[in-house]
Amino acid sequence: MADVKMIATRDSYGSALVELGRQHSDLVVFDADLAGATKTAVFKKAFPGRHFNCGIAEGNMIAAAAGAAAMGLVPFASSFDMFAAGRAFEQVRNSVGYPHLNVKIGASHGGISVGEDGASHQCCEDFALMRSIPGMVVMCPCDDVEARAMVKAAYEHTGPVYMRFGRSAVPVLHREEDFRFEIGKGEVLREGTGVAILATGLMVAEALEAARALEAQGISAMVVNLATIKPLDEQLVLWAARTCGRVVTCEEHAVIGGLGEAVCALLGEKCPAPVRRVGVNDEFGCSGPAAALLRQFGLCAEHIAQQAKALCGA
Repeated sequence: MADVKMIATRDSYGSALVELGRQHSDLVVFDADLAGATKTAVFKKAFPGRHFNCGIAEGNMIAAAAGAAAMGLVPFASSFDMFAAGRAFEQVRNSVGYPHLNVKIGASHGGISVGEDGASHQCCEDFALMRSIPGMVVMCPCDDVEARAMVKAAYEHTGPVYMRFGRSAVPVLHREEDFRFEIGKGEVLREGTGVAILATGLMVAEALEAARALEAQGISAMVVNLATIKPLDEQLVLWAARTCGRVVTCEEHAVIGGLGEAVCALLGEKCPAPVRRVGVNDEFGCSGPAAALLRQFGLCAEHIAQQAKALCGA
């Protein structure tokens, strides 16, 4: 993959905001003193009068964004994942979710790949928290092309949206010229009949690598990218389960409350099938290089392939 372009989706977020800002004067950005890290600094440079630094006060930032939405603006509120979803949860629930205001939350530095910042910053509970809020859209892109298209779709959507972006550079899997993004719709990236691997975020690239390894061992693996975790693309998930008969879910999130549980709940009601969930088990992260931590916690192609093989009895 030496010739594959690598881009962090937090960079995609910043560039998408600038592009949208040129087209829409009602778009404003709020940040919690982390504009350099969340990449909203590029928006601040382009539109200094439409960028508001709320300081290290994420709850206040979300409340201010809710006020802006109530005035008819389209606010994007940005901070680290742990603080946007965790520290500000009460404001997200009561000030944004309950009145169903048009606030977009861009959460950067999600999951174990935050790396050296350690367990206090490695939020692996955000999907679960945001999924629990009625009417909240929850999304996580797998690459630069999808991330930029996702931000555009979030602007066009009326209602609260939560997006998680990553710190680490990830492979660009899509071609912009023929890619189309729609909230609530997944996509089949690789056909297969033996096992369906359903992945989100940076785990999509790992799932594709695992599928190639499984093919060499005689196992046909389908790979599905589920960038929208809520609302889940139920029709696609059910089709994949019925086609393959076995499912592996992959996410840089706790196995509790995220994509895996959403898939299991759906299949339990409508299409019972054996499932293995690849994610962070009931434990906190730790400090270390991102790549090493992802491997340590089993968030890698090798572990996905192992789980798929075990599910297939191979």
